[in-house]
Amino acid sequence: MLWYLYGFNHQSKWATAARQYTARIEKEKWNATTHDMGFKVYCSFGNGYRLTKDPTYKAVIITAAKTLSSRFNPTVGAIRSWDHNKQKWAYPVIIDNMLNLELLFEATKLTGDTSFYHIADQHAKTTMKNHFRKDYSSFHVVDYDSTTGRVIKKTTHQGYSDASAWARGQAWGLYGYTMCYRETGNKTYLAQAELIARFILNNPHLPKDLIPYWDFDAPGIPNEPRDVSAAAVIASGLLELSTYSKKGHYYRKIAIKILTRLTNHYRSAAGRHHGFILLHSTGSKPSHSEVDVPLNYADYYYVEALQRLDNLYLHKSVL
Repeated sequence: MLWYLYGFNHQSKWATAARQYTARIEKEKWNATTHDMGFKVYCSFGNGYRLTKDPTYKAVIITAAKTLSSRFNPTVGAIRSWDHNKQKWAYPVIIDNMLNLELLFEATKLTGDTSFYHIADQHAKTTMKNHFRKDYSSFHVVDYDSTTGRVIKKTTHQGYSDASAWARGQAWGLYGYTMCYRETGNKTYLAQAELIARFILNNPHLPKDLIPYWDFDAPGIPNEPRDVSAAAVIASGLLELSTYSKKGHYYRKIAIKILTRLTNHYRSAAGRHHGFILLHSTGSKPSHSEVDVPLNYADYYYVEALQRLDNLYLHKSVL
């Protein structure tokens, strides 16, 4: 977020703070116990490198991509998401993992090593094949047999039920396949992003203000918590999608409505809530964890979306 703030105004105080906090994350480039390398390393070092071209940041991105690649199983055709709960899942892959692929695509551009690209592309194809239902809603977790690649079961961890559409999961899918189209030019990914957008935006349980409940199938709607983080991810994804799709004007209009609503009705007062920007996100309702609270990734994708919208107003690249 500090890098995005620096990108808005290029004031040195933001770059200084961004470098300070980014340095604290560098050790994660070796952390092979998690799939979240893109979220942690690319969102920080990736944005830092985009703005500064610091060669040390480039090296961190490449190392992190190698670490993430070690979690790829070619038989499954996907990157393993979690190592925990081994009694529950054999080889779990979650829809969130789509966001980590951007790190791998970037590593190929930085090194010329296409192995990163092929891992990311295969993971996206496997996820598209197994994670989505006929209406283009997504399961949260797909469990695989690591020796055969066979799907064992399709479940949830943060959604209401195995058959439900967890809101942030749908947002990850929209954002992820839009990004994959950008990186590959594969029109199948563009079509997938548009179909996911259709599911989200035409869903009868999407509130009129476009800020989704934590799960589109939560039983207590309309008396269920919202998930502002899902709304922020959707808005950012739609803004990028608007630059590729024939329905671009529609997607941009919806994204602006979401951002306007977040700004006017879900934003914390200045100096409140320990510096968080947005209120009313839901981390994991089934675990009674982070329900109706501010979350850092809600703020991150909100600020990213504002930057993307600003770029579009200035007739610049959305990224």
